[in-house]
Amino acid sequence: IAIVDLSGSAVARSITEQVKVTQVVNVIGHYNTPEEAEAAIVEGKIRAALVFPHNLPQRAASGEAVGQWLVDGSDTMVSSALLPLRNMPLQLVAGAPAGAYQMATPSFEVALFFNPERRSEVNIVPGLTAIILTMTMILFTSIALVREQERGNMELLITTPISPLELMVGKLVPYVFVGVIQVTIILGLGWLVFGVPFEGGVFNLAIVTMPFIGASLALGLFISTVARTQMQAMQLTFFILLPSILLSGFMFPYEAMPMPAQYVAEILPATHYIRLIRGVILRGAEASQLLPDIIWLLGFTVVMLSIATKRFNKTLD
Repeated sequence: IAIVDLSGSAVARSITEQVKVTQVVNVIGHYNTPEEAEAAIVEGKIRAALVFPHNLPQRAASGEAVGQWLVDGSDTMVSSALLPLRNMPLQLVAGAPAGAYQMATPSFEVALFFNPERRSEVNIVPGLTAIILTMTMILFTSIALVREQERGNMELLITTPISPLELMVGKLVPYVFVGVIQVTIILGLGWLVFGVPFEGGVFNLAIVTMPFIGASLALGLFISTVARTQMQAMQLTFFILLPSILLSGFMFPYEAMPMPAQYVAEILPATHYIRLIRGVILRGAEASQLLPDIIWLLGFTVVMLSIATKRFNKTLD
């Protein structure tokens, strides 16, 4: 979270320390205005912000709410973790025991952005898009070259004048259109059946989706250069799929995972795409606000495609 202290008072610093002690949140920054904090939430830099008003000492003395939580409601698990802090007991007088000061109202007000009803499908559908694309894109391309070998078509391919890179790109292009169709179907059904909002534009969605499709296809091609049979390719695909489901933030909050698990999650393309698609679909973020994850996916695509091209030899063993 981040702190927006408009009062600059000792009361605000005391409340901040009491919030830290709960170990529910990790304060990673401070902003000067609520608008800056809202922009940081949209960009995915923080998950929530605690705003203290100008008249914080007066509000504390009169028993009113002493601050407001601005929460990224697009992640229902994050909002569920922060909502109990609304009524947390506060020590507003030096030397008083914790909770001795009884508030006439909840300690904090809460503003849930992007999903005020806390509907789980709003959080699940964009993440499901990443998981389905991961499964299908990697599986399609992981068996691409292996299938050619098993069917005896590799002899025809190696006698053509095309280079290994051209062959790899040729294997990728058809499945790009398949991925686009899948995204359209999943998000379209999510909007029609579950009422999942679509805050971002189609252009921003395309910009964040194409690098992920490319990364998944390139990873599948790399697997196809490692596997010897289609069964091996499928097994390696599921070896990638299961961590993508468990560690990408689809099922569990990324911040709640141990650091080793987070390191593994950062390698997976699905982790970055879930951040991207939730940012565009639910928070209405621009692609320019999500550049770090886009650049990572593009770099991953180049590296995997280069390795796959290097491993593929136009010769028969």
